[in-house]
Amino acid sequence: MKRAAVWLVVAALAMYAAGLARKHRKAGTQGSAQFDYYLLSFSWAPNYCAAHPGDQSSECTQANHTAFVLHGLWPSSNDDPMKPVSCGPARPVASDIVRHMLAYFPDKGLIQHEWQKHGTCSGLSSAQYFGQVEQAYKSIHVPQQYVTPDHAQTVDVRQMEEDFSKANHAPEAAFRVSCHAGELVGVEVCLSKSLNFQACPSTARECRGRQVRMNAPK
Repeated sequence: MKRAAVWLVVAALAMYAAGLARKHRKAGTQGSAQFDYYLLSFSWAPNYCAAHPGDQSSECTQANHTAFVLHGLWPSSNDDPMKPVSCGPARPVASDIVRHMLAYFPDKGLIQHEWQKHGTCSGLSSAQYFGQVEQAYKSIHVPQQYVTPDHAQTVDVRQMEEDFSKANHAPEAAFRVSCHAGELVGVEVCLSKSLNFQACPSTARECRGRQVRMNAPK
């Protein structure tokens, strides 16, 4: 009888532990992470805002003098850096996390979007994921000449990647300039899962032109 009672207790504890695990997964942890590296994305706000005159986010508010703006931290594949995306159901990010991350993102909508599209592929809870985002963002130094340029200019793509490399004491191959129709879209940084600089794979997108046009912050 005593042995049977012990087994009943063990079984009950196992069921309780399994219930906690299911509850934890539902709370936001997405399971194992199926990706190869992180892509930390910065957008060049003056060009974005010029192309989206109706945008009311803080990055496009006149007199904010916004230059490079955090777009997101994207789990990426060596075979296709635009995947994976939207890896599972995404509950809204908690309000306290959103308030904190507004120090880095231009608006609440982008925070929720980044969690739904990219954060759910990280294998982390929303709190852990945005902790990684903050850590990665703070680890990058934007070269001084791109912090608040006072005039529009045309910049050599390779030179910009080299400038970021030097400012961060990192391999030039870890930085990629992206563009569209000759206009600067942004700069992306390849990081390992432990947020160390790494060379971008050959599949990582890069501006094909030699130069890009940069509008100046307003």
